[in-house]
Amino acid sequence: MIREGRRQLPSGWSVVPRLVRGAPPAVLVVVGALSLLVGLLIVTRPLTSLVLLTVYVGLSAIFSGVARMFAAPETALWSRVGFGVVWIALGLAILLGLGRTLELLPEIIAVLLVLGGLASIYDAVRRGSVSQRVLAGVWGGAQIAFGILSYAWPDVTVLVVALIFGVRTVIFGASMLVRAVRAFVEGRRSVPATGEPAGPVPAKTHASARDVPDLTGAASAAAESAPPAAASVSAAAAGAPRRRRARAAWLAAGRYALSALLVALAAGGWWANAWFEDGAQVVDAFYDPPAVVPYEHGQLIRTDDFSGQKPSGAEVMRILYTTRDANGQPAVASALVIVPQQAPPGPRPVVVWNHGTTGVARGCAPSLRDASATKWAIPGLDQALARGWVVVASDYSGQGAPGVFPYLIGRGEARSSLDAVLAAGELDGLTLSSRTVVWGHSQGGHAALWTSQIAGDYAPDLDIRGTALLAPAAEPVELAEELTRGDANALLSILISWVLVPYADTYDDVELSDYIAPGSEAIVREMTQRCPSEPGVVVSVATALGVSEDRPLFEGDLTTGALGRRLEDNTPTGPWEQPILIAWGDEDEVIPPHLQHEFVERLCAQGDQVRSLEYRGYDHLRTLLPGSHFVPVLIAWTDARFRHADTHVDDCPTD
Repeated sequence: MIREGRRQLPSGWSVVPRLVRGAPPAVLVVVGALSLLVGLLIVTRPLTSLVLLTVYVGLSAIFSGVARMFAAPETALWSRVGFGVVWIALGLAILLGLGRTLELLPEIIAVLLVLGGLASIYDAVRRGSVSQRVLAGVWGGAQIAFGILSYAWPDVTVLVVALIFGVRTVIFGASMLVRAVRAFVEGRRSVPATGEPAGPVPAKTHASARDVPDLTGAASAAAESAPPAAASVSAAAAGAPRRRRARAAWLAAGRYALSALLVALAAGGWWANAWFEDGAQVVDAFYDPPAVVPYEHGQLIRTDDFSGQKPSGAEVMRILYTTRDANGQPAVASALVIVPQQAPPGPRPVVVWNHGTTGVARGCAPSLRDASATKWAIPGLDQALARGWVVVASDYSGQGAPGVFPYLIGRGEARSSLDAVLAAGELDGLTLSSRTVVWGHSQGGHAALWTSQIAGDYAPDLDIRGTALLAPAAEPVELAEELTRGDANALLSILISWVLVPYADTYDDVELSDYIAPGSEAIVREMTQRCPSEPGVVVSVATALGVSEDRPLFEGDLTTGALGRRLEDNTPTGPWEQPILIAWGDEDEVIPPHLQHEFVERLCAQGDQVRSLEYRGYDHLRTLLPGSHFVPVLIAWTDARFRHADTHVDDCPTD
């Protein structure tokens, strides 16, 4: 019985080339060119083309469902129809609900990965050789593993998927163009499907096993008497099984190698996830508010020993206390209280330390970090303790304790700092003087200005003697203008997310969607969930690098609209009755030095007492680190403020 050989139906994603089978070469040129352009756009502009990527994911899900239903007839019917219908339904849901699915893209990708993994595992159980089953099972498990990881890292998931889809589309487009060019060269009017020969396909004959008896002896006798040509054909026929066995062995080896690679990739992903999580700060139960929280602000809730490094001859405690957030609503905050063990008798002067940017997530609280009570984190700490001063360092609400972190939101920062001093005054065995000097660096400089500005109304029992600023972010509007005027980069993307999210969460009139690219809210918010000190920040940096080319995290001018008005409202204006000391470096890479010059000029113009110092060769952090030439100036100036000594406090020009 003679039968015509049937070509094995392609499966999986090869359904797409089948759709263009027999198409004119010109059609493939158009399809290939468009696919190539779309792929390049997704790869090079992953966030700008997020709408396109979402559409592509939806179409891919539909094509995958079609392929599952029609391109694998050896699979059980219920499996083909069941998985295929689910894939098609998900794809249609993505396309029809595009406005919503833009924000849900990472979760959708995770679901598709898990669904694909289950389908692959089912295939591994039901059919195929050993190597095929191993590869299908491993591939299914890897998809499920990466689907779970997609929930943990939604921002990087979008970028990785964009890269994969983009590269895949580039390859597909290029292959279409190559096939079209070959068809033009060969003078063909249509393009064959992948794998078909260029010329006519001769009929293939296969003897059915049930039609052909065992003719081993006859075949041997025929071979002995066959002419040379027939013997050659017989030898070739005899070598064909060996070639097939060799090819099968190579294919099996390739499947096992690919399986090993998938296992390594999945294991590497889980290891990286565990490493990132282990490196993140753990917010322990100390920071959780009690069931009943005192209503009055500045009330001590609980205390605990600080487990990190401690200065010699000092006791360090962390405290939890009541405060008010940026909108004046009751909140809870945490702080460190650093007390010298050997100090003169009587009430002790207080230095209020306002820390600089540490991130905006709850786990970024300085009191969670090992070195937050050292001279590397607080300038001149050892000298301050030697003089008997108590240092109170608030985390601000929303770090450590739950809440919205008031990043560059002045009243929220200042209330946390002032209430930390009030709460520290309730500690047993500690008597604080009302004499208080406020210090702050970077974001903390902004907080220090607000602390001194509202102290008279919010905490009138405190006697604020002066405000010392180290490279302060004093004017949010001018800083926003400066940052957005510069070239896009990863640091800029992260900083903008740290401003946008707290402002949008604090003020009802600030809409995040007004200032970011469509569909990018998940990415922007994920950047706010990691601290610069933890390993996971590399994910934020990688994400920012991937999207910073087009500065996609913001589209409009940050200084306009509701955000612009709120930034203006959070600019401290004074006037300040107490002297101000300000220092910065002329190589500050975060806050341009000219902004500090302009700020000092404004203070002088409104009659404030300002002493300003610019240090040559200093960057943003150098003014506060040990060995800084500013530290002795800071200590002497603060000591004079506590003693009401008559010292130099004003560099402003006189008329």
